[in-house]
Amino acid sequence: MDKLLKEIKQKRDALAHFEPLPPELTKNLNDWYRIELTYSSNAIEGNTLTRQETAQVVEKNLTVEGKSVQEILEAVNHAAAYDFIKELIERQPKRADITAGNVLDIHKLILRKIDDFNAGRYRSVAVRVAGSEVAFPNPLKVPELMEHFYKWLTGKNNDPIAKIAADAHFKFVSVHPFTDGNGRTGRLLMNLLLMQAGLPPAVITKEDRTRYISSIAKAQTTQDLSDFYRITYEAINASLDMYLQAANSPFEPDNEFIDEPAVGNLLKIGELADKTGEHFATIRYWSQQGLLHVADKTPGGYRLFHPDAIERVREIQRLKNEERLTLSEIKERLNKK
Repeated sequence: MDKLLKEIKQKRDALAHFEPLPPELTKNLNDWYRIELTYSSNAIEGNTLTRQETAQVVEKNLTVEGKSVQEILEAVNHAAAYDFIKELIERQPKRADITAGNVLDIHKLILRKIDDFNAGRYRSVAVRVAGSEVAFPNPLKVPELMEHFYKWLTGKNNDPIAKIAADAHFKFVSVHPFTDGNGRTGRLLMNLLLMQAGLPPAVITKEDRTRYISSIAKAQTTQDLSDFYRITYEAINASLDMYLQAANSPFEPDNEFIDEPAVGNLLKIGELADKTGEHFATIRYWSQQGLLHVADKTPGGYRLFHPDAIERVREIQRLKNEERLTLSEIKERLNKK
């Protein structure tokens, strides 16, 4: 685990050199994580909305044929809870600022209009997770256990923030303080801690669902958290990679708007950004990932694109924003054309 934690620190230090990130890029990343976290966290709990359907529900207030009201509400509620923790960071930027009321408010948003009676209220009944051998604490002990949890959460702790965030998630779901919504609330709490410390949120993907659930069960029954730490740290590292790739290209200078002539009718990256409304750092990242073809380079090493790249960028934007495809899925779709 030390190697993964070291990578997180190194990447966080590298990201600090590019901060503050351009507002357009920050918004782009935040909008993506808002949907991706909502889709992934709900999918882990059995919600069947796709990424595209989640975006339609959250961003366009559309219903989806064949999906239940509860699934629609789960998407809307999770996005609202994500917005809440973003606002909370502005008001309470330190881990020591977090209160029990904050977490109850997150849970209240998660279950809003789904189970208003239990939303933001500790459970008063015994609970079990289907297929799990784990026995959760007696409901009478929950208030006391949560009091201890918040004392630990806000107290002095010299561990790396990635470990603190992972431990907070594990400790929280092991108390299982609510009748429902524990996993979604726990993952949001983990990401609140990460973002307070200047790290991007960690996405536990739908594809990692079985591995993730098994790692928690193993930790709860054996006290061996190594698998859980690994999947959490890998998720943090993946998000840091995404931020670094979006913020910087190691192959050319940062300033793409330098006054250097292009070649023929080719477009400099800044011109392509202006014509498509996309941030140049995002276009640069897409070209690194092979989604955009670099037609040529200026003598100074700046990338040049054929004018048809304008339509290519717009198609990537459509697939990303409307169909909610991942970059690998977009690349596969475009390569088939």
